[in-house]
Amino acid sequence: MSNTNQKAETVDPVLSTKDGRWPIFIKLFILLIAASVLAELIGTVTIPLGPIGKISIIPMIFSMIIAVLFTPDALGRVIEPLKKLCSEKEVQLSENVIMLMLLILGVKLGTSAGPNILKIVQAGPALIFQEFGNLGTMLIGLPFAMILGMRREAVGATVSICREPTLGLISEKYGINSPEGLGVMGTYMVGNLFGTLFFGLLASLAVNTGIHPYALAMASGMGSGSMMTAASTSLAEILPNMKDEILAYAATSNIMTNVTGLYMECFIAIPLANKMYRVYSRLLRRKEA
Repeated sequence: MSNTNQKAETVDPVLSTKDGRWPIFIKLFILLIAASVLAELIGTVTIPLGPIGKISIIPMIFSMIIAVLFTPDALGRVIEPLKKLCSEKEVQLSENVIMLMLLILGVKLGTSAGPNILKIVQAGPALIFQEFGNLGTMLIGLPFAMILGMRREAVGATVSICREPTLGLISEKYGINSPEGLGVMGTYMVGNLFGTLFFGLLASLAVNTGIHPYALAMASGMGSGSMMTAASTSLAEILPNMKDEILAYAATSNIMTNVTGLYMECFIAIPLANKMYRVYSRLLRRKEA
């Protein structure tokens, strides 16, 4: 009986209302609902950029900005009630909640891909060969990372955009406490903070480049559910007549990136990154000498 009580007390910080406190998950969802409602009230904001075109900022991006402002490290520092409503415990719980939300998101995106399966099949090998484009993250990022002072961390940080599959692969191959593990974790965290905002805005600008919307939709599927959603939704907002096709291509591309991208990283990206690292290391040592 005492063991049962001890287990119940362990769950108290999240589930109980002891001492009149609200459960952490209830406070967290109140904040999320408030951020979503405020974002929907703001709506989609379109900013004209003259001859370049326009950029659309969708409610999802506004909700992320509002949610970040609610945190203890932002407005929580100066607004006392927010410190009680959103503490570090709510922030830690949100890391687990987002995985649940991404499962629901995956189901929604699957319903977009299914009805458009014939159009997706017509894309042929493009959805597979696009994985070679993801190598650009490493080919461009690795030398810049090393010039800025990173060493083995650069291999983990630039091998991809570093979502969950890459995090698992680098952790298994090098260990999460290794320099490579530190690099992949750094990119992973930065991606969580800024990736969705960046890709949402980038997609709005990319429409004006003349690249086919289907290609942009496939490029939106980079292996991150939240980043893909922000990018594809921005595209769909600007091109509403192609909304279903854009969301279908993006969802399918994202799934394939998570599957085929893992093999691309394991057999091509990581070995190539290690070879590039050795070459650039020698060049940097000669320059320093």
